[in-house]
Amino acid sequence: MVRSHGATSLLVAVLLVLAGCGGFVANGTDGGANPPTTTETATPGTPSPAANGTLEVHFINVGQSVATVLVSPDNETMLIDSGDFTDDGEYVLQYLDRQGIDRIDHFVVSHNDADHIGGNAAVIRHYETEKNGVGAVYDPGIAASTQTYERYLDAVEAHNVTLYETREGDRIPFSGVETTVLGPPEPYLENAARNENSIVLRIEHGETSFLFTGDAEDDQEAYLVDTYGAALRATVLKAGHHGSASSTSGPLLDAAAPRAVVVSSAYDSQYGHPSNETLQRLAARSVPAYWTATHGDTVLTSDGTAVTVSTQRAAPTDPLSLRTGDPIAPSATEPVTPRATYLPHPSPRTDTPVPTATDGGTPIGNTSGDLVIDRVRADAAGDDRDNLNDEYVVFRNAGAEPLEMGGWTVSDEADHSYTVPDGFTLDPDETVTLHTGSGTDTDTDLYWGSGRPIWNNGGDTVTVTDADNETILERSY
Repeated sequence: MVRSHGATSLLVAVLLVLAGCGGFVANGTDGGANPPTTTETATPGTPSPAANGTLEVHFINVGQSVATVLVSPDNETMLIDSGDFTDDGEYVLQYLDRQGIDRIDHFVVSHNDADHIGGNAAVIRHYETEKNGVGAVYDPGIAASTQTYERYLDAVEAHNVTLYETREGDRIPFSGVETTVLGPPEPYLENAARNENSIVLRIEHGETSFLFTGDAEDDQEAYLVDTYGAALRATVLKAGHHGSASSTSGPLLDAAAPRAVVVSSAYDSQYGHPSNETLQRLAARSVPAYWTATHGDTVLTSDGTAVTVSTQRAAPTDPLSLRTGDPIAPSATEPVTPRATYLPHPSPRTDTPVPTATDGGTPIGNTSGDLVIDRVRADAAGDDRDNLNDEYVVFRNAGAEPLEMGGWTVSDEADHSYTVPDGFTLDPDETVTLHTGSGTDTDTDLYWGSGRPIWNNGGDTVTVTDADNETILERSY
């Protein structure tokens, strides 16, 4: 249930006793955000309406901390966390200013640890006095006995910002996308431990989805998996608790089945984040990882049919090679560059016409229902011409029967063409990666043998035809 306005006053009174703060105004101004609605049960994973416009998800490089800003297709903004207390919101405010964001419509506090609310007071103060304000703050309702927390509540009171206690089943009205709150449950888990009662959000835009788990650890992750199972499925997952060993568990990864994971932590993290155990779990499932410490600011853009990842630096995404990348300072201002495009999990096979791209371009879809594309990496690390095998397309057999692909062709918009070797078979739920460069073919890796890049970094169309020249699959990114 949402505790808004009068109910919020009771919440705040409890928080103030624990935090030792004085005075508080619970109700926001008339210009505040609309309160979140409440449902009896959250239903993530249900079909979404056709996507209009673009959703942006910005993972800001804030060192050993986390801050994420989302911009909806309707140009509403959501800030999830605000960095570490040692920075007092400096990196977050600098980034928001560079992006031209003049209002925070929804300010989500995943939990009240100082490395997540470090910039709360500064963000609220800045946007309420120099910009167009903060619509509302969403908080799980568990206090912390820190000065950082006191300053956050003082800023809420001083600027009369609406504060909502937010729990499982609530829906934040983030215009243009579907936002579902999956945690914390009621009653709280683990005696109201802050990490284990993080606000968990699943955000859908068209066929794509994003899962944000705060610092949820083993107990909350187990609750999520037991309660929602495959409904947690997401195109992109933010690694829990900065990639610690106690988060991003095998069962959560299996339920969410992300195409990619983003880790936010410092390059020289005193806690060893991301942990080797977490990286090994990602590697075992062939999930690429983006690390703000080496990739820098990481921007995900969804048009509802695919997610394109752009980063400041090209760096390894193989989880076991993640630490070989060079560090990038949180203060770096260089622009982001597209690196890869990820396609969401396919819908069940139907005989209905395939959807068209939102910009009126080439139809996007799978005409066979069996062969799907899991990932397109058009921009190889470094110079594409020197690293051709890091440019690739990952195909998967989503059907129940083996696909005999010998003689099938893969082509791009410029009519470059590759023919699958005779006798090649892709078993159900197995993948094969088609690399642009040269190598020895195996059951899981094929090589185009091209001496130059194939896939256009700015967008292209992957077309697969069978031995009878019938189009099997056509995907634009």
